[in-house]
Amino acid sequence: MMTYFVSDQHFGTPTREASAQREVLFVKWLEQVRGDAEAIYLLGDLFDFWFEYQTVVQKGYVRLFGKLAEIVDAGVPVYYFCGNHDIRNVDYLETEIGVKLCRKPAIEVIKGKRFYLAHGDALGKGDKRYKFMKKIFESRFNQWWFRWIHPDIGNRLAWFWAEKNRIANQKKSKKHIEKTGATFSETNVKNRLANYCKEILKTEKIDYFVFGHYHQPIEYALTPAVKLFTVGDWMRYFSYGVFDGEKFELLQQ
Repeated sequence: MMTYFVSDQHFGTPTREASAQREVLFVKWLEQVRGDAEAIYLLGDLFDFWFEYQTVVQKGYVRLFGKLAEIVDAGVPVYYFCGNHDIRNVDYLETEIGVKLCRKPAIEVIKGKRFYLAHGDALGKGDKRYKFMKKIFESRFNQWWFRWIHPDIGNRLAWFWAEKNRIANQKKSKKHIEKTGATFSETNVKNRLANYCKEILKTEKIDYFVFGHYHQPIEYALTPAVKLFTVGDWMRYFSYGVFDGEKFELLQQ
């Protein structure tokens, strides 16, 4: 039996049509792995924007929700670690589908190995501007008043903001690659995120650190015995992590 880790599908972007094609591929992957899956960990940002309202659900994603519900009903636990694009997750995924929500980093024991799991954003020192913006988005007051904006308008505003941010980050990343020969993800994982993990290791015994958020499949050795992984995304790499009880691998669909 295998344990699967996958992240950053960002369904809803760049268009509904393009997103639907990726959603079909992901649903096929879920069907493919359900046969030998002991558990599936979704490490955040399943949607490019997710804001849970009191009585309505965002349009779309019916096949995805149906497949996840099938898997849960078949006895395979599915865990969801909230990401930075999951602005407001209350209980829809839990009550309607049976997915177990994880709002903070967690340590899970899987086949005798200790895993430290999280989406991966806002961890470690630095990046104060991003952490400030995250607090604004997660503020209960700000989420309260955003609920009163009509969903058609609110979603358009959020998608516009996300796309604008994505384009700006792509430009910065291109310059960073030209200057250093490494992507932003590689630099941040091997510095900020690695340092964060090393601090955790001072007080906890961990065998594997596994994150999403960085949109690139990366394997990095923290010590000879402990590794850090980022599982990539389903926008460019269509990648995921799998643990068979003895080793952790990064694979692509």
